Amino acid sequence: MSQQTTTPAYWSHAIAHLAAKDAPLAAIIAHVGKQCIESRGEPFETLLRSIVGQQISVKAAHSIWLKVQGCIGQAAPEHVLAQPIEALRACGLSGKKVEYIVDLSHHFQAGTVNPRRWAQLSDEALIQELIQVKGIGRWTAQMVLMFNALRPDVFPIDDLAIRKALCQQYGLVDDKDGRQHMVIKAQDWAPWRSVASWLLWRSLDVVPDVAAAVETNISPALKKVRATRKTAVSY
Repeated sequence: MSQQTTTPAYWSHAIAHLAAKDAPLAAIIAHVGKQCIESRGEPFETLLRSIVGQQISVKAAHSIWLKVQGCIGQAAPEHVLAQPIEALRACGLSGKKVEYIVDLSHHFQAGTVNPRRWAQLSDEALIQELIQVKGIGRWTAQMVLMFNALRPDVFPIDDLAIRKALCQQYGLVDDKDGRQHMVIKAQDWAPWRSVASWLLWRSLDVVPDVAAAVETNISPALKKVRATRKTAVSY
């Protein structure tokens, strides 16, 4: 399946606003040039891949994803639910992950997770809709808002790579009080906190990979920093 990419209409305006207001971000903007955040893939496939990739290496996640694709054919709820549990387990999925992707499929079929109405929901309402799915936590929901729904004003304070970049760029400290200062600092970037967050990731030469989302306190982006991996793809 070919992937369609979408660049947010707000990007140029947001970049100009942040460059004029914040010197460290202006320097990062000059470095990244015309690169920008892009939306890739369909919401169901994005979340399905996120669950498949949890708590395993990028290489292992890709291998298992190819097997899941071969098993279900099209990445659609009805195709997942049409497969026996044993067939999904045979792809290399754990029992928990099978439970999660079945739950995800039921939510999409029932309309309790419904991308067609996402445009009508606030950021927090959309996050709450997504985290009702087993295996989807707040970090993954925020990544979906940023990289799939292209919401412009999301600030993932729980992302360790974001906090690492804030410490480097602004001399902040990553402790309880420091996090409060980070949230206050991020308010200066509203209504473009997603753009500022993307720039902070780029300052570390990473982009979070929602398809390899891990629901722990260590984001995939920071794991890539530690592994000195320089690029990642956001689905």
